[in-house]
Amino acid sequence: MDIFYHHRMDPETPLEETMGALASIVASGKALYVGLSNYDGATLIQAAAILKELKCPFIINQNRYSIFDRTIEQNGLKETALALKKGIIAFSPLAQGMLTNRYIDGIPADSRIAKDGRYLKENALTPEKLSQIRALNNLAAERGQTLAEMALSWVLKDNAVTSVLIGASKPEQILDNIKIIGHTSFSKEELQKIDSIVR
Repeated sequence: MDIFYHHRMDPETPLEETMGALASIVASGKALYVGLSNYDGATLIQAAAILKELKCPFIINQNRYSIFDRTIEQNGLKETALALKKGIIAFSPLAQGMLTNRYIDGIPADSRIAKDGRYLKENALTPEKLSQIRALNNLAAERGQTLAEMALSWVLKDNAVTSVLIGASKPEQILDNIKIIGHTSFSKEELQKIDSIVR
């Protein structure tokens, strides 16, 4: 395979052991590169140093990132990955569908909440969250985008994120999402407005 990811840090397992296992996967020819997922900045520094010493090609971090989830900004991962020249691929950029127009007028019968509820529960759509979603939707319209397009553009706005996992469930969603190409820049005022809405 191209990339083998280690998806969770395990505080009970020495980092050297985990990185050694990744290096052995590449050395045995089972993968070309390794990636890390859900690491913070401080642990990324340690892991990258071990992998470099083991001559194991580590290229990317996979982490949750969206307008609603800024964890990688708060735990140092985004800044550290940029400094180390390691990519970031963001998952859940649409916050399980909350950063779309899907729930603006209630919960549709065919929605993720109504049909499954494992990853997005009805109680996540609080009145405050719905107010934020509607305000973000209005800003997106001012930019000539859908809310989903703006949310994806926001994730890619500063070149720190290499790529984004869109998790589309329908072909037309993919076609809609690729409309962001060439439209990922934001004015300072727009970024400030987004932050004022969600914080």
